[in-house]
Amino acid sequence: MKFFADTAEIDAIKELAETGLLDGVTTNPSLIAKSGRDFMEVTKEICGLTDGPVSAEVVALDHPTMMKEAEVLRKIADNVCIKVPLTMEGLKTCKALSGEGTMVNVTLCFSATQALLAAKAGATFVSPFVGRHDDNGTDGMDLIRDIRLIYDNYAFETEILVASVRHVTHVLESARIGADVMTAPPKVIHALVRHVLTDKGIDGFMKDWGSTGQSIL
Repeated sequence: MKFFADTAEIDAIKELAETGLLDGVTTNPSLIAKSGRDFMEVTKEICGLTDGPVSAEVVALDHPTMMKEAEVLRKIADNVCIKVPLTMEGLKTCKALSGEGTMVNVTLCFSATQALLAAKAGATFVSPFVGRHDDNGTDGMDLIRDIRLIYDNYAFETEILVASVRHVTHVLESARIGADVMTAPPKVIHALVRHVLTDKGIDGFMKDWGSTGQSIL
């Protein structure tokens, strides 16, 4: 499974990139706004921190303007992935851009039939939002299972990019189901490494080592 960071915080992206765990980055207008910086400037800096796809989202709602915005965004760097909403106008834009060889992330997916449409439009990634499903009292992971089944049935190449990831269990279940990618806030990715028994083991080792009075350096 690929790990994308869902953030526009440069320091957080740098830290994850140094671990070798980072396969890409997803951004959106809300995340960029939180950074308080220029949209184009932030996106360009992020693209320089990873070789993987960096999703940059259009803000227009009509196909012609989406195409104009995409033309600007994809000039930022070779690894920009244009993010479009899962609407008819967004799908039309996805079809046009993917036909030109541009990576496209179709976002705000909330049903398996929507994901089917995204794949037929040639999306590189489809982003189903599991956390928001959970917020509404349904199991977001059921959506991932349905999409995985449909994509496997027809050998679609569109990658399932699990979004709105809130906790470690979302990551675990996505991996079990066979999702291709998950994108999460850095704090969730950091939480994956933590386990109480690991902490206890390190404490024990350190106490035992301290008792020897030795030093490696």
